[in-house]
Amino acid sequence: MRKVLIALQLIVLFVFTAYSQITLPPDANKKASVSEDIGITTVKVNYSRPQVKGREGKIWGDLVHYGFADLHYGTSKAAPWRAGANENTTIEFSTEVLIEDKPLQAGKYGFFIAMGAEKATLVFSKFNTAWGSFYYDPKDDALRIDVPVQKLNESVERLKYEFGDQTENSAVLSLQWEKVKIPCKISVDLQKLQIESFRKEFNSGMFYRYWQNMQTAANYCLVNNINLEEGLSWADRSINTFFGESNFPTLSTYAGLLEKFNRKREADSIMQKALPMATPLQLLMYGSGLNKMKKHQEAFKIFKTNYDKNPKENYASLGMVMGYYFLENKKEAIKYAEKGKAMTTDPNWKSYFDSLINDMNAGKEVFK
Repeated sequence: MRKVLIALQLIVLFVFTAYSQITLPPDANKKASVSEDIGITTVKVNYSRPQVKGREGKIWGDLVHYGFADLHYGTSKAAPWRAGANENTTIEFSTEVLIEDKPLQAGKYGFFIAMGAEKATLVFSKFNTAWGSFYYDPKDDALRIDVPVQKLNESVERLKYEFGDQTENSAVLSLQWEKVKIPCKISVDLQKLQIESFRKEFNSGMFYRYWQNMQTAANYCLVNNINLEEGLSWADRSINTFFGESNFPTLSTYAGLLEKFNRKREADSIMQKALPMATPLQLLMYGSGLNKMKKHQEAFKIFKTNYDKNPKENYASLGMVMGYYFLENKKEAIKYAEKGKAMTTDPNWKSYFDSLINDMNAGKEVFK
């Protein structure tokens, strides 16, 4: 039966290609694409979506063969499943990634699956323009990975790919069809890629025209405690070059990086100059950065300075909530959230403070 279906599909494809020059809707196997940004990396899947069409229990190991098989067409004598319908399913990565912790270079790959009842072998092929897997050749493999096959409680009528379990540097891509789910984790070395991206953008010449670019890159190094020497040079340029500017963000970032190199006296002197320049929002952001570096006591001092100076500012009230929260004093954090809610006349701020109060009372994490 499978041989007959394959032959009919090939005949239809040949006739359509040879004679049709008009635009028509797709056949029953709808075309689709799904994409997700993981950090600064874009992952995109292009595929066609076959239906179950009443064939529950007859998809896996029947319509979709297990393992590698001779499909009696093309050149492959041991072909995996095409992981969809019609032409190649493809998956594209804008940067290098890790698939289940195995490295894979940036590029566009043909995607195949050798199915099994309990385990599936995912195949990323450097050949990505085929129709189906009839010409699959293992010499084109860029990567093979084994993953577990999961069972679903409810049937998925049309095959789909979906991203889930997202973090700042990873996501799980899963194929779902009938009552089967095949997941794989895609992750990136976000910090490495971000620094490489900064360097590439710097070389364009646009980077140095704005102090904001230089300060942002330098502050990324500071907060993440990476690439500190180069980060210090970027911080210096954000102040002292033609397009540089001496302001609170540039000076505070520069001071923070100087402290990393045990130049605390210089850092303290610069901060004395910087603090009077800061707006309430800038002080909140600076304190938040200190919290990310686990400097919670130092952050609280900044939040307290902000609140003492600007007691009617929403950002200053929020800083006190954040400060006490990271010092694990939830009672005081809720108290200042209630003060902020009572003081502000902005309905959006009232709603935000109210959500913080409710979440903290419920034991939820409010600042990540």
